[in-house]
Amino acid sequence: MSHVTYRIVEHDGGWAYKVGDTFSETFPSHDTAKAAAIRAAREQKVSDENAMIEYADANGDWITERADGHDRPETDVEG
Repeated sequence: MSHVTYRIVEHDGGWAYKVGDTFSETFPSHDTAKAAAIRAAREQKVSDENAMIEYADANGDWITERADGHDRPETDVEG
């Protein structure tokens, strides 16, 4: 099972949560950014239906695969 960590960081004159290299929108305070990260982390763990998905890989080739809606990551929030 994969693991996703949401980190609370200063960003664009306010606060944001960051997953990998991706930032959320900017929030006015650390507390509001943390609350948003906790909501997002909880939502990411919710199971959904299985589905077929398509996406382009790094070479621009289209990939079609089945996404298991019950294969959800473990999540946590730091900061």
